[in-house]
Amino acid sequence: MAASEGAEDPVLSLVDVLEEDEELENEACAVLGGSDAEKCSYPEGYVKRQALYACNTCTPKGEEPAGICLACSYKCHEGHELFELYTKRNFRCDCGNSKFKNVECKFFPEKEKVNAVNKYNDNFFGLYCTCKRPYPDPEDETPDEMIQCVVCEDWFHGRHLGALPPENMDFQEMVCQACVSLCPFLCAYADQFAVPSVTRITSHAMDGEVEVAAEKGLKAETGAALPDIIPKEITTQEQLKDRDKEQYNGPSTSTKAERLTEVVVNGGGICLEKEGARSACKLQKLPAEQDVKRNAALYWPSSWRRQLCTCQACRKMYSDLEVLFLLDECDTVLAYENKGKRQQEGERRDPLMTALSSMDRVQQLELICEYNDLKTELKDYLKRFAEEGKVVTSEDIQQFFEELRSRKRRRVDGMQYYCS
Repeated sequence: MAASEGAEDPVLSLVDVLEEDEELENEACAVLGGSDAEKCSYPEGYVKRQALYACNTCTPKGEEPAGICLACSYKCHEGHELFELYTKRNFRCDCGNSKFKNVECKFFPEKEKVNAVNKYNDNFFGLYCTCKRPYPDPEDETPDEMIQCVVCEDWFHGRHLGALPPENMDFQEMVCQACVSLCPFLCAYADQFAVPSVTRITSHAMDGEVEVAAEKGLKAETGAALPDIIPKEITTQEQLKDRDKEQYNGPSTSTKAERLTEVVVNGGGICLEKEGARSACKLQKLPAEQDVKRNAALYWPSSWRRQLCTCQACRKMYSDLEVLFLLDECDTVLAYENKGKRQQEGERRDPLMTALSSMDRVQQLELICEYNDLKTELKDYLKRFAEEGKVVTSEDIQQFFEELRSRKRRRVDGMQYYCS
């Protein structure tokens, strides 16, 4: 009997249920709150970040990939099989364009045939990670969190990232192996600012997965020395002097202190700064002996983007690598989630306060008394269930309100009215 009781599912209290419900609601607000469920985002162009979906009914594997906004997932693709993509950056809603043969957008029927700036990956067909498997995967019973790369925005199993995530998930963003290979300058920052991973996973422990870097046409490891990472536009003082003569040969309307000059830093990188300023390229100031040969993901704290150099040479490098968004902290998923929470909090007006605003003072006092009485009675009613360890059913709640209405009727019927 004892063994039988031990095998039963754990009993959840009402508080547990309410806390779990609130957590799920907050998570939904974070993901969807920054997107409009009533209006297609197409007129906004390439939205900085929004919740997106892919329709397996309209654009299955073998067709061209396409993404649709939150509103279109509700109104234009109701009842279809959808893949939830969480959020993507710089994306314009595809619903109803040339990729959809038999579906017309109910919000904006006239759309451009394609959105040329949109970027797609296997996520749009419900496949994720280097293993290219669905999530959740019915054939994979290994418990593992999926983590999104901040650069390519694909989702990865923690065990397929070359290095296990830090314990307690104590990091804010992750850059996968392939993107580290694509952006070797990140390795220079990693020793200073990245969150240490738990342990390194060798290639033999990756379930035989294919090198993701090779899959993208990249070298799995880069042998570039740190000075070679920065673009070499000017490498000698003589070249700098020649260009100065050409540029400043004519009359100048600015003072010497205001005029921008080019400073050649170690390794040939260029940093534009005002003459006399002390700032220079942060990347070149990092220790020269860096191990830039990496084949593992990097994990970063919330403030890591602020540490990236913003000099002209580095900005050009980010632009060439198409990662200029790393300088924008509003690009982060955390910023998007916080925006959604703020919007949701603004929309969640207390129904009591809404009702009070349209009443006179006497009515307000009566309503407040009724409201407080209701809270007290409901709390006492539910407390009995908690003490007895019983589950509250919909019938119990219905019975509570029926008894409440009955008591109210008895009070009203027993009142005496006088005319003055």
